[in-house]
Amino acid sequence: MIELGVNIDHIATVRQARKTVEPDPVWAAALAELGGADGITVHLREDRRHIQNRDVRILHETVRAKLNLEMACNDEIVDIACQIIPNQATLVPEKRQEVTTEGGLNILADKSRVEKTIRRLQEQGIFVSLFLDPDPNQIETAHQLGANAVELHTGTYSLQTDKIAMEKELNQLRTAGKMISDFGMRLHAGHGLTYHNVLPIAAIPQMFELNIGHSIISRALYVGLKEAVAEMKKLIHSNC
Repeated sequence: MIELGVNIDHIATVRQARKTVEPDPVWAAALAELGGADGITVHLREDRRHIQNRDVRILHETVRAKLNLEMACNDEIVDIACQIIPNQATLVPEKRQEVTTEGGLNILADKSRVEKTIRRLQEQGIFVSLFLDPDPNQIETAHQLGANAVELHTGTYSLQTDKIAMEKELNQLRTAGKMISDFGMRLHAGHGLTYHNVLPIAAIPQMFELNIGHSIISRALYVGLKEAVAEMKKLIHSNC
């Protein structure tokens, strides 16, 4: 059964818009777990635009499912991860001016830094995933660097409106998924996935974990977070 990781960053986005104490992402995590979330995902950015150090610390103490910390290969953030010890760390690219993560991590461009980060995290017993585009060279390098998993960037797939273009992107993701599995790494996927486009991704045979945030939080505005998570969980398991 595919695991669902619920990204609660945008609960914190609303809070930080007023620099106040609510809504609290810690409460959101509890509701997501009640809705069936297998994991809680948060991105501790260098600029702290949404999730704060306090959130990660309390979530580590209170989340009963898996805590997945998205992070850049930044020494300060790596230090925090090594102190808190989340169940999983997902290494992602990060630019200050971007609205959201715009693509996969280019590990070919900075192999030594990525490898150093992987080793530091794994020495603390943290399971390490790399957020990558479905590029064979990136995936092979992830294997060489000892990553435990690869989360495929599904943003390009999610942006397609033409069926032919969508199928082309989907085929690339399928091929990449098999390659990841053949290398002995776990297959994850995320970015831009919604209630309308998630099923073909969930149907990739090797898929283990999906990380979804914006669509679930948006749905929660109308039906509540517990129900929104339950709906997504039911949907991704509908082909099982």
